[in-house]
Amino acid sequence: MKYSNIWCGRVEMLTALFFEQLIMKKTQWHFDSTAISPKEAVRLQRELQQQVIVKDQFDTIELVAGVDVGFDKASNRGRAAVAVLRYDDLTLVESAVAESELTFPYVPGLLSFRELPVVLKALEHLSVWPDIFLCDGQGIAHPRRFGIACHLGCITGIPALGVGKSRLCGSHEEVGEEKGSLVELRDGDEVIGAVVRTRRGVKPIYVSPGHKISLETAIKVVLKCVTKYKLPETTRSAHALSLFNTRSRTQGQHQQGNGFYL
Repeated sequence: MKYSNIWCGRVEMLTALFFEQLIMKKTQWHFDSTAISPKEAVRLQRELQQQVIVKDQFDTIELVAGVDVGFDKASNRGRAAVAVLRYDDLTLVESAVAESELTFPYVPGLLSFRELPVVLKALEHLSVWPDIFLCDGQGIAHPRRFGIACHLGCITGIPALGVGKSRLCGSHEEVGEEKGSLVELRDGDEVIGAVVRTRRGVKPIYVSPGHKISLETAIKVVLKCVTKYKLPETTRSAHALSLFNTRSRTQGQHQQGNGFYL
């Protein structure tokens, strides 16, 4: 288990390094919408993609975390939720929620620049850090091979993978109907992920490595976290917390075990 008071400094340092034009405040994460343009973000993605590692670089897995972001179009705000679960029995260890205004425009392929600022705010409220992040989105199954799972993994140094509900790029053959059936997701001759059936009669999900994890292991981790539903329990737990209509959850709130603490 990695404690946030050790890692928050690393996150801040790496974020400042990666976002050279980023304006940050000491007490909170703050991305100025004028600090980086979409064109500059594309350039930065290409540069940071060179740091992505798609090999397993971890030992044992004890804790896994789902990461999801909900949106309120009326207020242009995002609510990030991180749910940390035990890998062996998928019980909740801790969760955290943060909310902030979205300052980067909605641009397909650049969603990590829009979502990560509020995700990082949520991470600051964790007392334990996971061994692997499961992000609601893409890893290398991305036009520039740098989805949100790659971005979060590179910033934190923690292995991360993407679990997408839809395909951003690439093509694939038909997937078998049985749970656990899968086919490769390809972009030309390159394998960028896998299309995995997690429930019979339900559309498959798109799994791809983000950072410090292989595709083979990413698939195993996702299937281990799936119960009787389409999405892994990590994603389901984070998604439930990220909903804006859940009025009982407020910014900066975190949960340990079965109780909430502010």
